[in-house]
Amino acid sequence: MQVLSQLDLAAAAWFLVAWFGFNFLVDISPLRKKTLSSAMDDYRRGWMLSMCSRDVRIMDTSIMGGLQQGTAFFASTSLLAIGGGFALLDATDRILQVAGDLSIPVADSRALWEIKVLGLMLIFAYGFFKFGWAYRLFNYASIIMGAVPEKSRASRETIEKMASQAAELNVLAGRHFNRGQRAFFFSIGFLGWFAGPYVFAATTLAVLLVLIRRQFASRARSAVFSGQYPTAASADISGEYTDTGSSNPFT
Repeated sequence: MQVLSQLDLAAAAWFLVAWFGFNFLVDISPLRKKTLSSAMDDYRRGWMLSMCSRDVRIMDTSIMGGLQQGTAFFASTSLLAIGGGFALLDATDRILQVAGDLSIPVADSRALWEIKVLGLMLIFAYGFFKFGWAYRLFNYASIIMGAVPEKSRASRETIEKMASQAAELNVLAGRHFNRGQRAFFFSIGFLGWFAGPYVFAATTLAVLLVLIRRQFASRARSAVFSGQYPTAASADISGEYTDTGSSNPFT
């Protein structure tokens, strides 16, 4: 007996197309340059260049610490959500009984319910890996930030090169964090499957439209694009530099 109906398979396929299609749209397609995420990537690079002009970088380390704390929070939440999924699997019979008594169409069989719960757990597991790697990348970026020498100890070229390295790690960390958050957002759409394939398709579409609006037509995007991105040319990294003639600023 087939557990998943044709409607279930079609709704699941639509969910995957919406999720990975949105990732392609925001991260790979030519339209990525017009997204809110892309604009924030430019500001991350500008932040590292601006950091070079500051001898006291307490503010920069505080910002990085906030980014790490937020990433750690979502990683912990992912683990809690996975644990909740195991609890749902252990209480399958009880949940189906209660749903039947209340005429709630959560699933037609035990096997179908378990498939849906396992699918939800896989989404949270994907999110955990993304958040975990983002946290690690933020750590790497903070280490390189700490290694960026002061203006009086190295040449401008060396300082900007190290700042660019920290910026690219920061950008990569932000992208992985965003993908982890998208997994959380699409998990909301996935919950619609517990009410049936039609609701599943509708909730997936709703989540997709919300995310597209945030990236291309939100007030946050308008606010970000109304400014001017900091660049290497506009960053004020003035002062005396010591050109040691070596790529290592500490020699």
